[in-house]
Amino acid sequence: MPKHIVCLTFDFDAISGFIARGQTTASWRSRGEFGPRVGAPRLLALFAKYGIRTSWYVPGHTIETFPDAVARVVEAGHEIGHHGWTHRPPASLTREQEEAELVRGNEAIRRVSGKYARGYRSPSWDLSPHSVELMLKHGFDYDSSMMGDDYTPYFARQNDNITLENRAEFGKPSALVEMPIHWSTDDSPHFEFVRTDTSLRQGLHNAGDVLDNWVQDFLYMKQTVDWGVLTYTCHPFIIGRGHRIMMLEQLILRIIEEGGVFLRVDETVDEYKARA
Repeated sequence: MPKHIVCLTFDFDAISGFIARGQTTASWRSRGEFGPRVGAPRLLALFAKYGIRTSWYVPGHTIETFPDAVARVVEAGHEIGHHGWTHRPPASLTREQEEAELVRGNEAIRRVSGKYARGYRSPSWDLSPHSVELMLKHGFDYDSSMMGDDYTPYFARQNDNITLENRAEFGKPSALVEMPIHWSTDDSPHFEFVRTDTSLRQGLHNAGDVLDNWVQDFLYMKQTVDWGVLTYTCHPFIIGRGHRIMMLEQLILRIIEEGGVFLRVDETVDEYKARA
């Protein structure tokens, strides 16, 4: 029987992403503070309205800085996944630093939720050559940082050998399930305005246009696969603004109308592994 799953996921960065990029002035930090203070409560109220459970990827820095906000996510029945400790991409760290972040972040997750995370999402979606190995070593069931598919999970590879001058040599699949994502279904590129001394991201796109894109992605999944998963990635400090919350509610209503099923990512991983 056909089944089309939607995973609503949230990177609960709060101020950690700004700090990791050296954006520590009061104005930058206030943008992140909007997430736990305003955005997250609005999102939790929306999901309670429709009985939807979602997955939140939370840096350890956010857990320790805003423990009450994260605790409310746990109490509402949503999944807490790992999103680093400092919101630094693993590709920018040594193997030792990356492992230390995994351990420290997971201990923070255990303290707030009572258990370690089953899933990991890399800050900035940039894994290192050691990431899959370290996730398996520390008991993770899945990762959600790569873009090798759009509607079908797959098993992450280990030990690829990639050089410019030679044919790519791909390693063997591991036991780690990859739950694919993409920038096109992430709210940040569409909405977040970022201006620095050296760059400008315009953002601030019309929410109705983004809604149309996201609905069409779901409809194409229905047309092309019998069993599929579509993962949307949002940030409470971005999607939590008024017109974007309204857009997200319209997305939920359209997916319900089209027969879609909302699941947490960990629940979806279990279903995929049973099918595989």
